Amino acid sequence: MRAARLISAVLLLQSRETMTAAELARELEVSERTVYRDMEALSAAGVPVYADQGRGGGYRLVGGYRTRLTGLTRDEAEALFLSGLPGPAGDMGRADALAAAELKVLAALPRALRDAPARANQRFHLDAPGWFGESGPPPLLRDLARAVWDDETVELRYRRKDTEVTRTAEPYGLVLKNGTWYLVARAGGGHRTYRVDRVAAVRPTGEFFRRDEEFDLAGHWRGQAAAFVRSVLREEATVRLSPAGMRILRYAVEPYAARQAAAAAGEPDERGWVVTVLPVESALVAASELRRLGPEIEVLAPPELRERMARDAARLAELYRAADRPAG
Repeated sequence: MRAARLISAVLLLQSRETMTAAELARELEVSERTVYRDMEALSAAGVPVYADQGRGGGYRLVGGYRTRLTGLTRDEAEALFLSGLPGPAGDMGRADALAAAELKVLAALPRALRDAPARANQRFHLDAPGWFGESGPPPLLRDLARAVWDDETVELRYRRKDTEVTRTAEPYGLVLKNGTWYLVARAGGGHRTYRVDRVAAVRPTGEFFRRDEEFDLAGHWRGQAAAFVRSVLREEATVRLSPAGMRILRYAVEPYAARQAAAAAGEPDERGWVVTVLPVESALVAASELRRLGPEIEVLAPPELRERMARDAARLAELYRAADRPAG
């Protein structure tokens, strides 16, 4: 524990050049008395640390005592600090490791690039969870993350609709999609995807698996996600859309469906309306989505969806006519 703290102290001094005992104590979460002892220990070990007295003073390292990363441009240094995901890393129990890694990189940067993380953090922020998602990570996320890091086979108890099933799985990776965590694991002869918040129990088996080094987690996820969307949007609707309807369609339906509709759109008529084919999940789901476009869309087929939209429009019109009637 003390050795790790001493290393952190050296890295802090390399990255900030001068720090008071109070500043070091806050960063290292120790007392100032402990900082004094640590500085003496570093000096005794041959680390060229010394104290400047008076106003603006503090602990310093003798100039030149640092390890530098060479060849980094400013763009590369700033991009490096965009690669971390502090929220998800903390969810998986890796917040301390991420902070230590960033500190080590920062300490090794030349002075001219020392402001790279601050510039990046001032300009970009990733908020991974969705707006109305549940707060906090799933309870078993850290257990699964440890299994992923260690390549350890686990026994999963998984909730599927109204039942629970047990699977022996080799956890290959974790994916965070729109605020929801998914586990990609090899089970039953193939790679399968499990929602982490539906995992009821995780039991490490003590056995370790040999990872397929050719497995590409990102590529696998892209393929699975695209296949899932295609499997859900298994029906089609023929619709007429106004220019405004075409612009706002992507806010009402799945992005994949909106792109397919745009690609299939015919030539606009004299009013700018176009006819196209839109992939949909079902008439019921499509009606709830397409109602958001109001008078900017007309459903031509299938008849079931057109009739449902007509009934909903009639009910809406009647509701507003009733609202305009005088009371009594």
